[in-house]
Amino acid sequence: MVVLSACSAGQADQQQQDQQSSEALVEPATTQAQDWAQVADALGREGQLSDDTVYRVGFPRSDLDVTSRGVQIGAGFALGSYAAFTRYEDGTTMMMGDLVVTEEELPGVTDALQDNGIDQTAVHQHLLDHEPAVWWTHFHAHGQDAAALAQGVDEALEATATPREAQDGPSQELDLDTAAVDEAMGTQGRAQGGVYKFSFARTGQVTSGDHVLPSGMGVATVINFQPTGGGKAAVNGDFVMTADEVQGVIQALREGGIDIVALHNHALNDQPRLFYMHFWANDDAATLARALRNAVDQHQVEPTG
Repeated sequence: MVVLSACSAGQADQQQQDQQSSEALVEPATTQAQDWAQVADALGREGQLSDDTVYRVGFPRSDLDVTSRGVQIGAGFALGSYAAFTRYEDGTTMMMGDLVVTEEELPGVTDALQDNGIDQTAVHQHLLDHEPAVWWTHFHAHGQDAAALAQGVDEALEATATPREAQDGPSQELDLDTAAVDEAMGTQGRAQGGVYKFSFARTGQVTSGDHVLPSGMGVATVINFQPTGGGKAAVNGDFVMTADEVQGVIQALREGGIDIVALHNHALNDQPRLFYMHFWANDDAATLARALRNAVDQHQVEPTG
C-alpha cells in the first residue's frame, strides 16, 4: 500500500510539473499584415502573413546560375533566402531564417550577422555536386524591436548580390503530372514559380526556449518538385525529425533511390531537439512521390494545406 501511494503521489507531482511547464510557455500573438510595416520597410520588401502569426519575407537568389548534377536549379526550387518573424504575447519578436550565399559572400554575411547580434545556428549545403559553391546559413534572434532585427538581416543581405526588388516573373506551366504526384503524396501540392511544393508541419509542440514555435518559423518538412522533362522531376527540400525518426526516414528515402545530401540541426535550443535532412533525386516524378510519401510516413507531421 505504501508503494502504491508513493507511485500515485509521484505521478501527481509529474503531472503538476508538466502543467506548470506548459503554463510557463509563451504563445505567439495574433497579428495583421500592417503590424509588420516597419519590418517590410527595413527589408525593402513586403512579406506574407500566415496563420495570423508568422510574417515571412523571401529573397530568391534569381541572380545565381547554379547547376547540380546537370540540372539547372530554379530560385524557387532550392535557392530561396528568407526571414520569418513571430510576435509573442510578452511583446517580444522572434526572427529565424536562412540565407543562400556564395562561398565568396559567406564571410561578409557572417560578419554582418554577428555585428548585429544575430546568432548563426547552422552553415551547410543543400545540394550535391553543384556549381558554383553555394552555402546556406541559418540565423536566429529574439528581442523587443522587430524592425531592428530586420535591419540586421538587411545588412547581411547587403553583403551579397541578392536581388532586392521583388521579381514576380512570368507564370510558368508545370511540365508535370501533378494529379499523379498528388495521389502518390496523399495530399495536394501547390505550384509556385515553376516548382510544385508540399509542406508538412510537425504535429507536436516545438519550442525555442520558453516560446512556442509555429510551423511557419521553419519547423516543417518541405518537398519541392522541379520538372526536368519527360515526366521526370528533380526533388529537393528537407525533412524535420526528432532523433528517433531519423533512421526510418533515411531508409525510406534510400529504398526509393533518393540521395541524402545533409543531416544537421537548424537551431540551437529547440525542444524537442530537431534534425533536418536534405535530399536529392531526378527521376520519374510519380515514382519519387511514392518514395517521398513513405518517408513522410516515418515521422510525425501533417499537411499544412
